[in-house]
Amino acid sequence: MISAAALITFLACMVPSQAQHEPGYCTFYEECGRNPLIDGALIPPIVPCYNYSQARFLTGQHYRRLKEVCPILDRGEGNTFACCSINQLKSLEMSLTLSKAVLNRCPSCAENFAHMHCINTCSPDQTLTVNVTKVMNVTYLGRTREAVVGYQSYMTTSFADAAFTSCKNVRIPATGGFAISTMCGRYGAKLCTPQRWYDFQGDSSNGLAPLDLDFKLIKDGDTTDVPKGIVPYDGQALRCNEKTPSGSPACSCQDCQEACPSVPPPPPPPSPFRLIGIDGFLIISIILFCVLVAAFLLYLSVSCFIKSREKDEEKGKMMKKKKKDKKQSSSDVTEQVIHPEDVTCTDKNSLVAQAFLSLQFRFWGTTMATYPLSVLFASALVVAVFAAGLKSIELTTDPVELWSAPNSRARQEKDFHDKYFGPFFRTNQLILRAPQREGHIYDSLLFGKQNFSGIIAKDLIIELLELQKQLQNITFWSDDLNRTASVKDVCYAPLNPSNPSLTDCAVNSLPQYFQNSLENINAKVNMTELGVTKEVDWRDHLIYCLNSPLSFKDITDLGLSCMADYGAPVFSFLAVGGYKNEDFTNAEALIMTFSLNNYPRDDVKFKVALQWETEFLKIVQDYQKNPKTNFTFAYMTERSLEDEINRTTAEDIPIFMISYAVIFVYIAVALGEYSSCSRILVDSKFLVGLGGILVVGCSVLASMGFYSWIGIPSSLVILQVVPFLVLAVGADNIFIFVLEYQRDVRKPGEKREEQIGRVLGNVAPSMLLCSLSESVCFFLGALSTMPAVKTFALYAALAVLMDFILQMTAFVALLSLDARRQDNNRCELLCCVKVSSKHSNKPNEGFLLPLMREYYAPILLHRFTRILVMLVFIFMFCGSLYLMMNVTVGLDQELAMPSDSYMLDYFKYLYTYFEVGVPVYFVTKRGYDFSTVAGINGTCSSVGCDPFSMTQKIQYAANYPDRSYLAIPANSWVDDFVDWLNPGSKCCRLYTLGPNTGKFCPASESAFLCGRKCMKTPSDGVLRPNVQEFNRFLPDFLGNRPDLQCPKGGLGAYDTAVVIDETGEIIASRFMAYHTPLTNSQEFTAALLKARELADNITLGMRQIPGTSPDFEVFPYTVTNVFYEQYLTIVPEGLFNISMCLLPTFVVCCLLLGLDLRSGLLNLLSIVMITVDTVGVMTLWNIHYNAVALINLVTAVGISVEFVSHMTRSFALSTKPSRVERAKEATANMGSAVFAGVAMTNLPGILVLAFAKAQLIQIFFFRLNLVITLLGMAHGLVFLPVLLSYFGPSVNKAVLLQLQQAKAKLDQDQEMKNNSRRAYDNISYDNNEKSDTGDEAWSSSKAIERDVEERMDRF
Repeated sequence: MISAAALITFLACMVPSQAQHEPGYCTFYEECGRNPLIDGALIPPIVPCYNYSQARFLTGQHYRRLKEVCPILDRGEGNTFACCSINQLKSLEMSLTLSKAVLNRCPSCAENFAHMHCINTCSPDQTLTVNVTKVMNVTYLGRTREAVVGYQSYMTTSFADAAFTSCKNVRIPATGGFAISTMCGRYGAKLCTPQRWYDFQGDSSNGLAPLDLDFKLIKDGDTTDVPKGIVPYDGQALRCNEKTPSGSPACSCQDCQEACPSVPPPPPPPSPFRLIGIDGFLIISIILFCVLVAAFLLYLSVSCFIKSREKDEEKGKMMKKKKKDKKQSSSDVTEQVIHPEDVTCTDKNSLVAQAFLSLQFRFWGTTMATYPLSVLFASALVVAVFAAGLKSIELTTDPVELWSAPNSRARQEKDFHDKYFGPFFRTNQLILRAPQREGHIYDSLLFGKQNFSGIIAKDLIIELLELQKQLQNITFWSDDLNRTASVKDVCYAPLNPSNPSLTDCAVNSLPQYFQNSLENINAKVNMTELGVTKEVDWRDHLIYCLNSPLSFKDITDLGLSCMADYGAPVFSFLAVGGYKNEDFTNAEALIMTFSLNNYPRDDVKFKVALQWETEFLKIVQDYQKNPKTNFTFAYMTERSLEDEINRTTAEDIPIFMISYAVIFVYIAVALGEYSSCSRILVDSKFLVGLGGILVVGCSVLASMGFYSWIGIPSSLVILQVVPFLVLAVGADNIFIFVLEYQRDVRKPGEKREEQIGRVLGNVAPSMLLCSLSESVCFFLGALSTMPAVKTFALYAALAVLMDFILQMTAFVALLSLDARRQDNNRCELLCCVKVSSKHSNKPNEGFLLPLMREYYAPILLHRFTRILVMLVFIFMFCGSLYLMMNVTVGLDQELAMPSDSYMLDYFKYLYTYFEVGVPVYFVTKRGYDFSTVAGINGTCSSVGCDPFSMTQKIQYAANYPDRSYLAIPANSWVDDFVDWLNPGSKCCRLYTLGPNTGKFCPASESAFLCGRKCMKTPSDGVLRPNVQEFNRFLPDFLGNRPDLQCPKGGLGAYDTAVVIDETGEIIASRFMAYHTPLTNSQEFTAALLKARELADNITLGMRQIPGTSPDFEVFPYTVTNVFYEQYLTIVPEGLFNISMCLLPTFVVCCLLLGLDLRSGLLNLLSIVMITVDTVGVMTLWNIHYNAVALINLVTAVGISVEFVSHMTRSFALSTKPSRVERAKEATANMGSAVFAGVAMTNLPGILVLAFAKAQLIQIFFFRLNLVITLLGMAHGLVFLPVLLSYFGPSVNKAVLLQLQQAKAKLDQDQEMKNNSRRAYDNISYDNNEKSDTGDEAWSSSKAIERDVEERMDRF
C-alpha cells in the first residue's frame, strides 16, 4: 500500500520537461482550485494551472484590476500584457492585504513586497524568472487540470537585499516590535536575512503561502546555479526613504533609519566631580581638614602666647585652689573682684532668665509635691481624655499613602491615571527553575540543532500546565458577592472584559503557546523538508512560537497557533527568562503570570481579589512543600508586599517589648541608692522607674489619642519609633531629676516638698531646654511633604511635649510619694514593712559621679588629651563630610521584607531572570486635538508623520536604553488606527447589504456584504481621516477584535487606552513602552527622572501644534513612581527638615540661657557634627539614605539635644574660675547623669533590636540608632567638654557680682555684731568670750555659706 501510494504521488507530482524560458511567455495561468497537499491553511490555498502560453493582452476591467493590484506592471492601457487572470489578481490581492496590514506604515516596503509577488504571478516574462518544479492534477468543479504546486523564483541579491532593507525596521505599534519578526518564521527580527525572509514567504506550512515557492537569490553576474534560459529578476527596489511611483511619501523615521533626521544622542550622565584627576569631594575634605587643623593650632599658639605672661599668677591661683575644699565653690568665685561696669548685658539677661525659670519651677515643684494624689488623678484624667481618641485610631498600611504626598506630582499623576484608565492590574507571578535538570540538544528538521536547557522539557511543561489549571480553577465563597467566586470574577480579560470566561482571563505562560492543551503538547507528525522526513513535535512548535509569538499558525505540519487561549500573543520575555541573545530555548527559568483587575480599596471586588490571591498563595505554598515537585521557584501576589510588611511588624512587636523591658529594668536598677544591704528595698527606685516608664507610655498614648481625635492617621513606623524616642528623652530627664535629688541634702528646717521643689528649680530649666528644643524641632519637621515623615514628626512633637508636662506634674508627684515612703523607712514593694536603719543625711553621689570627677574628667581635659580629641573629631567631621557626599540614596524594596520572607527569593529571581522592566505609560491630558491632520502627525510615527512627533521622540530615546532606561518604544493607537483605516487592508469596511448598511463591518464578514471601504485611497499616499471620519470610526477601531484578517483591531490593546467624553473629545490617552530591567531604587529613580525629562520635551513640542491648549501636558506613569519620586527630592528635603530641627535647638538654647549666643552656637555645632558623622557612618555601614533614614536623622537631632544641651547649660552656669575647671565640673556632674540617662538607657534596648527579623528594623533601627547613640555619647561626653574648655563662654560676671555683694553684706553685718558685742561684754569672761567668739565666727561662716547657697539655688 505504501509503495503504491508513493508511486501514485510520483506520477501525479511530475516535473514538466517541456517548459521553455523566453520573453513574453507564461508558465502558469488561471486558478485550478485548492492545493491538495495543504491542510489547515489560514486562507484558501488556491494554486494556478500549469499553462505554458503567451502573455495575455489586458483591457477593460482586467487591465484596471492589474493596475490596482500590481501597478508596477502597468504599461498603459493598450500596451499592457500579463500572465494572471482576474481571479488570480483577486487571490493575490487577498494575500497582499494580510501583509500590507502591517507593512503599509512604510509605503516603499509595502511596494517592494508586492513588487516581487506581482513579478512571480503576473509578469509578462514569467518564464524568465520562474521555474516550475512540481505540478499535480487537481480536480475543481468536476474538472481535472494540471496545477502548479511548487516552483522556483529567481532574483538578484541586489533586488532582494534592497527590498529586505526597506522592510526590516518597520514597526508594529501595538507591541513596539518589528513587523519582520512575524514574517521570518523561526528566526525572528534579530536573525532574519533576505533569504530567510523570502523562504518564510514561500513556505506553504506557514498557513499563508498556497504552494511551495523556492526563492533563489543569485549574485549579480553569477550564472553557476541558474537553469538555462532563466534570467534572475533584477528590478529596482525602492529604498525606504524614497517616494513610491504612486506618489506615496517616504517611510517615517521609526520604520526607516535612513529617513531619520540628524538627532544628537542624549547627553551622557554627568561625570563624577573631580579635581586634578581625584575625587573632588575628597580633595575638598582634605583641604577643609587642613584649614581647620591649622586654625586650631594657630588658636593654641596665640592662646599660649597670651597666657605665658600670666603663667606665674595662674600657678599661684592653682596652688591656692588645691589647698581649699573642692566643695566650697562659693569661696572660689568671691576671690575674683567684679565691678558693676564689668557685667555685660548678656550676663544680666542670663542671670534674669535663669533666676526667673528657677523660681517658677521651684514654686511649681513644691506645689506638685505637696498634693501628689490630686496631681496624679488630674494627670490620669487628662491622659484618659486624650487617649480616648484611640478608639477611632486609623493605621495607614498602604505604602502609597505612607510615602507619597497627596499633592505630590507622582500621586497626582497616579490619581489621574487611575481615574481614567483604572489602577494598574494586579500581578501574581511564579518564576520557576529546574537547576538539577540537564539540558539536551535537539536536531530539528526545520531549525537544525538547538540547545534545550533542563527546564525546557516536556514533563516540566506538563507539570506547569497542571499547576496553572489548578490555580485557574480556584473557587471560594465570597461574603461580599454572596456566592462562590473564581478568578473570572476579577481577572484581567483584555478581549472580553464585560463577561469573561476562564479562557478569557489573561494568563501568560509557556503552555499558552499550546493553548493550554495537553493534546497539543503531545502532538507529533512526520514532516518532509528538502527531501528529508523526520518527526516534528512540541519542540519545533515552541522554537517557532518563541521567535514569532504573533503567529496564528506555525510552519510545521502540526499547524498549531502561537496565540494564547485568551486570544492575545504571549511575548517571549513573559514566558521564559534567563536567556542570552534571544536564545530562548536555552532559558534558565519559566514564568507564569496571572493578571487581575485592580480595584479601589472601597470596591467589593477588591476584597474578592485579595481572597483569590490568598487561595493562590495557599496552593503555591503547598505545591512548594510537595516533595514530588520538580521545580525550584519563587512566587508573589499583589498583596504579598503589604502582607509581609505587616507580618514582620507583628512578629517583631515582642522584640520591641523586650527592648522596652530591658530599658525599664535598667532604669529601675540604676535609679536606686545602694548605701547598705539593709536598705536595698527602701532605697531602690523600682516604682519610680516604673512610674517614669508609665509617664512615657501615657505621653505616647495621649499624643496618639489626640491626633486620632482630629483625624490624622498613625502608622506602624510611629508605633515603633515614637515610644523609643520619647523613652530616650524621658529617661534622661528622669535620671537628671532623680540623681540631682539623691545628691542633694535637705537643709535644716526644709520640708521634703520644698526640697523637691528646690531640686526641680535647679534641673527643670535644663529639662525644659531639651524638651522644648526637641518638640519645636519635630513640629517644624512636620513641614515635610512625605506623609510618613510628617505624621511621625507631629506624633513625636506632641509626645515629647506631653512627656515633659507629665514629668513636671505626675512624675514630681510620684517622686514625692516615694520620698515620703523612703523617709518613713518603708520597703518599696512591701509598704507595710519598715527597716530600722536610718537614711543617711549625706548626699549620695553613687558610683559614676566620683569616677568621672576623679578619673575621667581630669584625663579627658588634660592639655595633651584635649589636643588629641580636637584633632580626632575634626578628622571625623571632615571624613564624614566626604562620606556624606557618597551616601547611597534609596530604599530597595526587599529591605522592607523580613529575613525569612518568600519575597526575598522572588526579588532575587526577578532581577536575575526577567528580561524586560516595568511598563511605562506616556499619558496625555485634555487639551490636544487628535482628530486634526496636525494632531495626528504630531503623535504618530508612520508615513507622513512629524519626524519629531510624540512616538518618534520616544523611539529616539529607546535607541539609547542605557541612558533613557527605555527598552521597547511606545505602542501607538494613533498609528494603528490610521493603518486600520487604510483601504489596502480589510480592517475598516462598511456594510453595503442588509439591515446594517452604512455601518462598520468587521474583517470576518464576507466581502459580499461589505463592499465599501471606510476611506478612499489618498492621492498622495498619506492617509489621514478628517475630523468627522476620525470621530466616527475611532470607537469602531477600539471595539474591533484583532484576528488574522485584521491584526490591527484595537480591542485589548487600545480599548482602555483612549478616553472619550460625551462630546467626543479625547480627554485622556496613553502610549505604553517598557523600561529596561530595573534592579534597585537608584535605577528606578533615574528611569523616572529620564522619563519625565522626555515627557516634558514632548509636551513642549505638542503645545506648538495649532489648537493645543497651553496647559496641555504629557506625563510618564509607572506603577512604581509613587514610591521612588521621593528620592528625586529627598536630599534637599532632608536638608530642609534637619535644618528646621537644628534651628530651634539654637534659638531655644540662646533664649533660655539669656541670649547666650556662644553657648547656642557651640550647642548647634556639636549637634551638626553628630548628624554629619551619622550620615558618614551610614555610608561606611551600607545604610542607604531614604525616608526611614530621614526619620531616624530627625530623631538623631532630638537625641543629640539630650547629649549636648544639658552639658552646655551646666558649663554656662558653672562659676569655676577657668574654662577647664568648669568643663570638668560639667562633665562630672551632668556628664554622669547624661551617660546614665541617655547612653545607657538607649544602648540595651537598641542591642535587643539586633535580633529582629525585619531587615528594615535591623538596618534602620538597630544599626542607625546604635550609630546615633554612640556618636551622641562620643560628642556629648568627649568632644563637647573639650570644645567648651577651649571656646566656651566666660563665667557669668553678673552671678559673680551678686555673690560677691552678698558675701560683702554678710561680712559687714557680722562685723557690726562683733563690734557691738565687744562693747558690752564683761572683761572677766575673757576666756569664755574667746570661746564664744570662735563659735560665733564659725556660725557666721556657715551663715554666709547658707546664704550664698540659697542665692545659687535661686539662680
